[in-house]
Amino acid sequence: MTNDTLSITGMSCAACATRIEKVVGRLAGVQRASVNFAAEKLAVSYDPASLGRGDIQAAIEKAGYGVAAGQDAVSVVMPIGGMSCAACAKRLEKVLGRLDGVSDVSVNYASEKAKVTFAKDKLRLSDLKRAIEKAGYQALQVESSTAADTDRARKREEIRLLWNKFAIAALFAAPLLYLAMGSMVWWLPFPIPKYLDPMQYPLNYAIVQILLTLPIIYVGRRFYSVGFKSLLAGAPNMDSLIAIGTSAAALWSLYETWQIVLGNLAAVEGLYFESAGVIIALILLGKSLEAVSKGRTSEAIKKLMGLAPKTALVIRDGVEVETPIDEVEVGNVLRVKPGDKIPVDGIVVDGRTAIDESMLTGESMPVDKKAGDLVYAATINKFGGISFRATKVGQETALAQIIKLVEDAQNSKAPIAKLADVVSGIFVPVVCLVALGAAVAWYLSSGDVKFALTIFISVLIIACPCALGLATPTAIMVGTGKGAENGILIKSGEALEAARKIQVVVFDKTGTITKGAPAVTDLIPAPGIKSEELLKAAASAESGSEHPLGEAMVKRAAAAGLALDKAERFAAIPGRGIEASVAGVEVLIGNAKLLSERGIDFAGLADELERLSGEGKTAMYVALDNRPAGVVAVADVVKESSAAAIRALHRMGLEVAMLTGDNPRTAAAIAREVGIDRVFAEVLPQDKSNEVKKIQAEGRTVAMVGDGINDAPALVQADVGIAIGSGTDVAVESADIVLMRGDLMDVPAAIQLSQSTIRNVKQNLFWAFIYNTAGIPVAAGVLHLFGGPLLDPILAAAAMSLSSVSVLTNALRLKRFKPQTI
Repeated sequence: MTNDTLSITGMSCAACATRIEKVVGRLAGVQRASVNFAAEKLAVSYDPASLGRGDIQAAIEKAGYGVAAGQDAVSVVMPIGGMSCAACAKRLEKVLGRLDGVSDVSVNYASEKAKVTFAKDKLRLSDLKRAIEKAGYQALQVESSTAADTDRARKREEIRLLWNKFAIAALFAAPLLYLAMGSMVWWLPFPIPKYLDPMQYPLNYAIVQILLTLPIIYVGRRFYSVGFKSLLAGAPNMDSLIAIGTSAAALWSLYETWQIVLGNLAAVEGLYFESAGVIIALILLGKSLEAVSKGRTSEAIKKLMGLAPKTALVIRDGVEVETPIDEVEVGNVLRVKPGDKIPVDGIVVDGRTAIDESMLTGESMPVDKKAGDLVYAATINKFGGISFRATKVGQETALAQIIKLVEDAQNSKAPIAKLADVVSGIFVPVVCLVALGAAVAWYLSSGDVKFALTIFISVLIIACPCALGLATPTAIMVGTGKGAENGILIKSGEALEAARKIQVVVFDKTGTITKGAPAVTDLIPAPGIKSEELLKAAASAESGSEHPLGEAMVKRAAAAGLALDKAERFAAIPGRGIEASVAGVEVLIGNAKLLSERGIDFAGLADELERLSGEGKTAMYVALDNRPAGVVAVADVVKESSAAAIRALHRMGLEVAMLTGDNPRTAAAIAREVGIDRVFAEVLPQDKSNEVKKIQAEGRTVAMVGDGINDAPALVQADVGIAIGSGTDVAVESADIVLMRGDLMDVPAAIQLSQSTIRNVKQNLFWAFIYNTAGIPVAAGVLHLFGGPLLDPILAAAAMSLSSVSVLTNALRLKRFKPQTI
């Protein structure tokens, strides 16, 4: 199966999204099709043996929509050398067009340039260059436009066109409304000219209204072309409602104008041109505001995409050549100067520097880098110049994987959206029937065609499937984007929704609650020995050891600034410890059993040893020349944020458990230190998932927090798997949420974000449903039955436009989300 994402154009409401899902879903070979109306994206899984991307695109276009170059596509303009005539341009178009992954190619002989749009996961610029050179021409310096740039430019152009259309519509709608209403409002400052007085010159009055309405209908022509096409295809959408309503008003007004021509001057009271014109103007205003707001929901993705540099300095034959980022290939050696961004992932081959990796890890302190160390795209080289070899480029870099995770989450659907999807699928046909039924009923009861027409238009115009369609995806887009800004990568809408229901959070101990590496915690010297003397002797002896406990002593001595002596006659005693000669002193380090075998008594430190054992620490006995020198305690120390994170979870009303392979005594000591409620000790990695199952069997919703590698079975078993990562291992398949930083405070933050996002979705759905369930009956004249007001179609259009904008505005409130520090 192939998973693909396509950018869809031409959708006007959730009914359009449902229509595309059905059209694509019916294609042979398509397993799944899901459209995100707010993101304007189609996520599709299909069998490449049965159909291709082109078949899916053709089906979408046949349904009346378009497919734009998405995030998987790159457009490049390549100057071509060696063309001698127009036939050369045609030949090149054929050569490039045959390459798998090229979606569009145009070669201009006059400008000697080729514009190529291709899938960056299938082709690289070097492939295009080789094809051009193989055909006998030269590919010169490339002018590249990334997918993000192309998408941004397309959406900017779309917003510009919408505002222009609204401006034109408003320019004609304002005098149209003034002309239609001016005779009824005596206090208006500018009186209507006498030759346009509807009572004296009704035909002039009608013709001027027609002339003012025509330009408005022209700029809003898309409502009619798409709306009627969808209606004829049996899948009416919001455009269909607008087209039917405004067409009814315009056609009735034209009929009344003809009646005026025939001499029926009273027909002037039946003109409805202002309803058609002003409705279109107001809806264009709503669409413009909606497009701007929708653009803001995906700002997090735009920020991530903007992190990567556009060019890189590639070393070719000893010379630094500035090269577009898309031309960098695995194996290239690149040069990065101080202050520049790392262009791709790689490994340092020359130089030393410190790199700001805060965009990946959240850590503000620069990380020292030397030959052999890894560097990542979009991180910032702070000090020295370095050369590195590219190991991952394009879609393989850590940044690209993070962007893909966020995009996938934003394009996914949360279970809470299912109700809105079902309603959106039948909403427009039901509204059409309600409008028709209400108009017929009022006509039969009153005999007033004009009144029935008002009802018909109002019901069609006020109904807003947009609000329903935008309610869930906009909140999820903003929520997942906000998570990415805070180092919380949520993989799907399902994970986002499930996280709010968590009742028990289970932590792996090693590397999650603790740092995962032993460190010296206590120095307990024997009488007559100084702490520095004890540490120096032990670290000097262990300097030749590769054991983690020995390395912990050496690190502690280095941190204390102690100069170590050379160890001689070093010998490891398996299962016991080590011995060595340091500055003429025989040093013995090991466990109680080793020291007991050598007859060295540590009875004087019995109380301290009992305390260390109760705290779950490993005691390393140190003897100098067969005399007790003291004890060095080593433990896997707790992370600074662990206790605070667990307190935060407790205050949120959650239970916290811990899984560990340690013995019960050590596990209990760690649990006491950080405030764990339940401890599962001596648990083997393969049994961790069973412990999670046991908690789930109690009817609890469980989140498992681990490093995403040896905890994979438990992460998969949990209702929500949360992987602690460095920010580079973002492809942890077993986790639903990836925390880029090692800070456990991100666990309660992720749950709070989930709760805030789903609360926002519920608010959006509530107002969308309330708006439609209350607005449609009012438009149908229910209040008028009891002596109340009748809703004017113009007010219905204003309400409809504001409904979708209000939903978007509410979703954008999530951008202000900040995790509570408890």
